[in-house]
Amino acid sequence: MVEYRCVNCKKIITLDELGSKAKCPYCSSKILIKLRPKVVKLVKAR
Repeated sequence: MVEYRCVNCKKIITLDELGSKAKCPYCSSKILIKLRPKVVKLVKAR
């Protein structure tokens, strides 16, 4: 699940809420930050 955070109102917005627009549905700000996933990846060292 892709999530974004609005820079202006600090609300977390999912990709489903955005639709085809790149605007915050709450405050109409155009600046959104993509949040990192909460999954930790383990990589084996060689």
